[in-house]
Amino acid sequence: MAMASSVTSSFHTCNLKSTFLGERSGICIARAPLSQVGTLRKIVECKESRIGKMPIEVPSSVSLALEGQDLKVKGPLGELAMTYPREVKVEKQESGHLRVLKSMETRRANQMHGLFRTLTDNMVVGVSKGFEKRLLLVGVGYRALVEGNDLVLNLGFSHPVRMTIPEGLKVKVEENTRIAVSGYDKSAIGQFAASVRKWRPPEPYKGKGVRYVDEIVRRKEGKAGKKK
Repeated sequence: MAMASSVTSSFHTCNLKSTFLGERSGICIARAPLSQVGTLRKIVECKESRIGKMPIEVPSSVSLALEGQDLKVKGPLGELAMTYPREVKVEKQESGHLRVLKSMETRRANQMHGLFRTLTDNMVVGVSKGFEKRLLLVGVGYRALVEGNDLVLNLGFSHPVRMTIPEGLKVKVEENTRIAVSGYDKSAIGQFAASVRKWRPPEPYKGKGVRYVDEIVRRKEGKAGKKK
């Protein structure tokens, strides 16, 4: 009887009016209890990063200082430090290798896993071997030279462009048109090289401008003259 009363109490009658169907009464509307309403849950499977699970080899010339989420790497070329987010953690194994591990199973942790493994490897390689980025100047009268701590560029403007070389970077100019940027911080090298290229990006018709040595510039055909 209690079951029947609970079911019948979930129905109630109401009177509805419609301009097309006229008046209707005694229509029953069922209301399901909130406890019986289910929610659809989507389970997100976080696959382990292929890059993140690879160990990082540390040369004998590199020393590590690991304190919680802070890592300091020191080598013959310089010293770098990084603080890791709570989604990942760094462990030093008995073999001397570094491992970047996930501290939780979330989609963001899976994304951070591969990213910070790559950043950690760049730190170790940077302080031990270093990185280099090369640029090429293409254009009549385009040339570059190093004066003191400045890189001077002649790129067809009314005045030469002077750029201060950041601390920790080395810039070398070869044949007045080739620029080599080297150092132990890969992100700083890439940022400085990009700022040099930004002054005169390669244009698509004749290819004039500042480009990376390994950059492929897509060329466009010029507008053809009218046929007579």
